[in-house]
Amino acid sequence: MSLFDSQADAAFRQEVRRFCADNVPAELRARVRSGLRPTPAQFREWQSILYRQGWGAPSWPTQYGGTGWSPVQLHIFEQESAAADAPPQYHQGLELIGPILFTYGTPEQKEHYLPRILSGEHWWCQGYSEPQAGSDLAALRTRAERQGAHYRVNGQKLWTSYAHESDMMFCLVRTSDEARRQNGISLLLVDMRSPGITVRPFATLDEQTHVTEVFLDDVMVPVTQLVGDEGKGWSYGKVLLDRERALTATLGVRLRRQLEYVRAQAARGGDGAPPLLESTHFRSRLAQLEVEVTAIEYMGLRALADNVSGVDAGPRGSMLKIRWSELLQRVNLLWVDATGYEAARFRSADPAQQEVDEASYGPMSAYLHSRVTTIYGGANEVQRNIIARRALDL
Repeated sequence: MSLFDSQADAAFRQEVRRFCADNVPAELRARVRSGLRPTPAQFREWQSILYRQGWGAPSWPTQYGGTGWSPVQLHIFEQESAAADAPPQYHQGLELIGPILFTYGTPEQKEHYLPRILSGEHWWCQGYSEPQAGSDLAALRTRAERQGAHYRVNGQKLWTSYAHESDMMFCLVRTSDEARRQNGISLLLVDMRSPGITVRPFATLDEQTHVTEVFLDDVMVPVTQLVGDEGKGWSYGKVLLDRERALTATLGVRLRRQLEYVRAQAARGGDGAPPLLESTHFRSRLAQLEVEVTAIEYMGLRALADNVSGVDAGPRGSMLKIRWSELLQRVNLLWVDATGYEAARFRSADPAQQEVDEASYGPMSAYLHSRVTTIYGGANEVQRNIIARRALDL
């Protein structure tokens, strides 16, 4: 892969740049620049805008509505959309269950769900973790019993992102008991409007309600909502988790953009004090992060090239996930430091305390939310075990 734009790539870059300049909503730009996570409505709006352009699924094959872009074009798209302060596309439907459906789903499932994922009509959540099954996902207890043309599902899911906003959930359930716990697990598509589903959002460290607990009490799911073969859910789930970790392949460019926000913040003086950017110690911290972000950006490019060419990247998704999550935390901490005392004024979940300017509470909100990145998708300690086993044969 060449790291320099060809003539065609340069023309594509200009096309993406013009599109983003004309189409990223101003309110969304401001929210991303502040460090705040877009709302579900904003994620849906951005997905709808890209869909109308024909860019709804940059990484999908063209036969399913994707763009068929090369790894370089994917990278250029991420670079230019990040530079325009557009958010990454929300990944649950687009990058997790979507590829599973077009690989293992029935023709009916593909016909019904894929267009709705592309357009943003359906918002998906991931029913994986449980109170007794987090990183040890094979310990899940949510059970689905076959009863004629339906499965009767009972159990509880935890840390389910945006289940209260979701239309559908892809859910791992136990359909049989096997000596090996990974066997007997199946993947179901569950309509979140089904009777018997209770969703309870709760506030996290940043005092926002991103995550929920989901209770399933005698939820009847049609057998036609089974993905692939019964008992093969563990295999599909592993593919999903590998994809989730590998998503960080394109996030290096967004770390770079965040460092630009940090630099801009540090260049401002305040209360008669000189700009923090004049501090040798601060500039050293910033430069070190810029070097490490450059390294993960190129590592991501290599992962993209391997993915498109069908090369087995081994545990590179785990490597990327570890490096990206730890770098994100350090970048956000530096952002808080650059903001100074103002960063302590972050918005609470209390509606009566939401008048604080976004530019003040955004960096602290981003920092607090980033604490979870070393845990979700499989804790980083688990990722190191995966690398040891799959790459080093330990």
